[in-house]
Amino acid sequence: MRTEDLIHFCAPGRLIIGNGSRHQLPQLLARLGYRSGVLVTDAFFAEKTPWVKEYTEAAERLGISTIIYAGGLPDPTTGLCDEATAVLRDQLAGKQPDHVIALGGGSNIDLAKALTLTLPHGRPIAEFAGDIGGCRPLPLIALPTTSGTGSEATPGAILLDPANATKIAVMDNALRPQIALIDPEFTYTCPPRVTADAGIDAFTHAIESFLTLDSALFERAGNPDPGYSGRSPLTMLFARESMRLCFAWMERAYQQGDDTEARVGMAYASIYAALSYGTAGLNAGHGIAYAVAGQTHKSHGSTNAVMLPYVLDALCETRQSELAEIAQMMGLATACPEESARRVPVAVRAMIERLDIPSDLKAFGIEEETLDDLIADALAVTRLAKAFPVADATLAYRQIVLNAWDGHLSGQP
Repeated sequence: MRTEDLIHFCAPGRLIIGNGSRHQLPQLLARLGYRSGVLVTDAFFAEKTPWVKEYTEAAERLGISTIIYAGGLPDPTTGLCDEATAVLRDQLAGKQPDHVIALGGGSNIDLAKALTLTLPHGRPIAEFAGDIGGCRPLPLIALPTTSGTGSEATPGAILLDPANATKIAVMDNALRPQIALIDPEFTYTCPPRVTADAGIDAFTHAIESFLTLDSALFERAGNPDPGYSGRSPLTMLFARESMRLCFAWMERAYQQGDDTEARVGMAYASIYAALSYGTAGLNAGHGIAYAVAGQTHKSHGSTNAVMLPYVLDALCETRQSELAEIAQMMGLATACPEESARRVPVAVRAMIERLDIPSDLKAFGIEEETLDDLIADALAVTRLAKAFPVADATLAYRQIVLNAWDGHLSGQP
């Protein structure tokens, strides 16, 4: 316990985890009184898996009608959300749904979150950017099919604005799902590349939130119900367990996709990471990764991965004790806390390389002449820069990016 902590912890209304747990969802929704829903997914899950049909038929037998929207895409745009809103409102023909279900990865869940706001009145999603203004979204039920994004436990939806190629955040605790149902069986058929990208995303969430700004120092701008509010012993508890599970199961799930124990382990790692970062928030790792994605258009997990070792290296002084603790988890600890801390970024980079992800910006395809623009774009995500626990974020970001381009870590031999 730290007497200065200011804990404001939010989580899904119900959290259900277990193999085959998806089969209990229709009965649960009927018990809660839901009768008319919209299921948001993509063409793959609607056409190539039995999951959508199994759910809708079981729900129908219990008196729950469901309209399917299978137009989900990676990195959903504001335009896709507005288009989906129009299509669904036309299908609903004036009838108001009483819940929205998301089936898929983080992109489908983000789209579904946005639709909980736009479906009732047909307003464009851009009107909800930032604070949703006290609007009450439709209840959301999230069924993640990857072990990584944690969107089933977070307060925000991230959408791409095609007008300026930047991402907008629609943010409020009311957007956290009423039910987050984690069925590890959904992940059993994830291909290796998706498994690796999702897994390193979960690990990044855990370690970044473990090292982020303390709750007593976090800027809340007078908001009595902040979506993110800094780390506390409670969020760090979840982050520790997530990291432990990632160390045990992430590489195994990538290398042996049919290892159900590893799949279950990573399902737990992902939701525990989400319960940490979904309140504590993130910082430079994600902030710079967004800028890297803007230049390369590569996956979110891989852009996080390429930056993570260098961000950790920048925290070896201000978060030495925490990094030494992580070194202990990884079997790297020495009698010297400073040496232990500096071993972690090197070991994390080696882990990323074993997942076949490039581990420096040069190998990732970033041109040296674009580094200044990349730094500026990263710093423009001010909420993440402000949460980076260093004395001078601007200086730290520059050094991180330069080190990441050169592949330099202070603890390397």
